[in-house]
Amino acid sequence: MAVASRFMCTTLTHHGFSSTTHRTHLGHAQLTLSSRKNQNFHCSVSASDATKTSSVKETIIPWGCDIDSVENASALQKWLSDSGLPAQKMGIERVDVGERGLVALKNIRKGEKLLFVPPSLVITADSEWSSPEAGEVLKRNSVPDWPLIATYLISEASRMKSSRWSNYISALPRQPYSLLYWSQAELDRYLEASQIRERAIERINNVVGTYNDLRLRIFSKYPDLFPEEVFNIDSFIWSFGILFSRLVRLPSMDGKVALVPWADMLNHSCDVGTYLDYDKSSKGIVFTTDRVYQPGEQVFISYGKKSNGELLLSYGFVPREGANPSDSVELALSLEKSDESYEQKSELLKKYGLSESQCFPIQITGWPLELMAYAYLAVSPSSLSGKFEEVSGSLDLDVTSPKQLNRRLFLKQLAVDLCNSERRILFRAQYILRRRVRDMRSGELRALKIFDGFRNLFQ
Repeated sequence: MAVASRFMCTTLTHHGFSSTTHRTHLGHAQLTLSSRKNQNFHCSVSASDATKTSSVKETIIPWGCDIDSVENASALQKWLSDSGLPAQKMGIERVDVGERGLVALKNIRKGEKLLFVPPSLVITADSEWSSPEAGEVLKRNSVPDWPLIATYLISEASRMKSSRWSNYISALPRQPYSLLYWSQAELDRYLEASQIRERAIERINNVVGTYNDLRLRIFSKYPDLFPEEVFNIDSFIWSFGILFSRLVRLPSMDGKVALVPWADMLNHSCDVGTYLDYDKSSKGIVFTTDRVYQPGEQVFISYGKKSNGELLLSYGFVPREGANPSDSVELALSLEKSDESYEQKSELLKKYGLSESQCFPIQITGWPLELMAYAYLAVSPSSLSGKFEEVSGSLDLDVTSPKQLNRRLFLKQLAVDLCNSERRILFRAQYILRRRVRDMRSGELRALKIFDGFRNLFQ
């Protein structure tokens, strides 16, 4: 048990933030401030500013629909068809997985290409603005793709019916299932002990910081183009919630990030390996089915090989228990700088392509062999310095010795405990996300009834 107790004293840290939110596993659609060429746009917002802005009371976005609504589906389909979308073998319906999704209307073969959304119906950083002056200002200031598309979405949404995208925006959720809406207190309470908590906080601060930077550098200088009643923190949280859950990176379009109407109604399945991309032969966004679908069956794509925590962070859902073979918990280990052999251990880790602080994915079914070698090296006393090379390079360890068996049993129990704990936290967070949206919706309905009552008094 001495080894086990020393192992637990090794520094455990949360996995760092990475906004790999995309609906294709070939590329990462990242929220960064360096995605455009020759960019000179910088985020210069203090932590106090971010905290102050993130505590803003939620307001109701005046566009979009309920997250499970299919009322606008026929208008969306008609607009898409009139705008060049070919006849489809799928239709929007309420579904068991994902609340609404695309369902097969006809028999669909394995290996069949579907969708064929033309580039003219795709929103990218190059899309034409209804307010050309606003778009020019942002591009002149080298605003990166993510915040540019977020601002574009708000600009078009605020124009309601006068925007060519009005039918699409009307079909977007008024409030997506997103941790962006959670306060610091809620994150601390509901995601305590989860690796996702720190990443959610960092993501919220990124969004708030990006908005504040845009407000200080651009919006405040062009109030006629970017009025505060439209371009505010509430609308930006909404637009980034949409981007995190719907933006895709299209490898065959030079890695462009894009919103793809209709295609973004497809839900994720851990059993499916197909993804969205641009098809040069048909000149449209497609995916190729990897199975047969019968009429009435929901059609799925893959959002990528992501853990349950990553799926909750970006998309607001957790797959049913045991359904995600990619689920894992990130265990971060680091050498103690007070270790007398810190320099020697650090050099050996570099030799094997590892760093002083290293993350390892842990699953109930197992863990990387490198984790054991790293852990053994990290906890080895200075008296074994002559054997550091042997320990750090020993990935195929003798599992028949009592010491090795005890260590493996300890790691196995640690993996089970970590994964079970994370699973419980994520399922609870998913339930709270959904309950919160339901409560907001019922509040809206009550407000509308009260308003109608007052209006009737004066008729």
